[in-house]
Amino acid sequence: MSNFIQQFSKFLRLRVSISEWIYLVKCVIGASICYLFYIFLPQYPVYWALISVVIVFSPDNSNKLAYDRIKSNLLGASIGMILFLIPIPNILLICIGVALTILVGIALKLDNTLRSALAAMVIVLIEENQAHDWLIPIERVICVCIGCFVALIITFVFSKFKTYGQTYMKH
Repeated sequence: MSNFIQQFSKFLRLRVSISEWIYLVKCVIGASICYLFYIFLPQYPVYWALISVVIVFSPDNSNKLAYDRIKSNLLGASIGMILFLIPIPNILLICIGVALTILVGIALKLDNTLRSALAAMVIVLIEENQAHDWLIPIERVICVCIGCFVALIITFVFSKFKTYGQTYMKH
């Protein structure tokens, strides 16, 4: 067993870059924080925050990309919420939502993060054998926002660490 651990450790040092470790740590911290919300608020669908937070991060650790994905998540959730209020079959809402999310995302120059927007829109609009209750999408929008807020805080903290590290290395 000890030999396996040594070999695995060696493999990780050779195969996983610092940037990928940072990505891994951000995702684990974000998922852990959102999971705590999930545990402490079991009456709400906070598991959507888990999905929202991990969608934001990327292995290249680009702050701009993270902020754009947060904007996209909020865009998709907002479009989903607005469309939910229209009394037409869910499949039509989702199709209209996909088209509208893509068009608005392109107009807002969020082309590279449209998948995040589409995921958030679907999270809000999908009906899981539930009645057409307006509280469900509101709860989901809030959960997406929780995930975005957690990702925003983590991105901000890590960018401060990066700035501090660069300043420290210069001295």
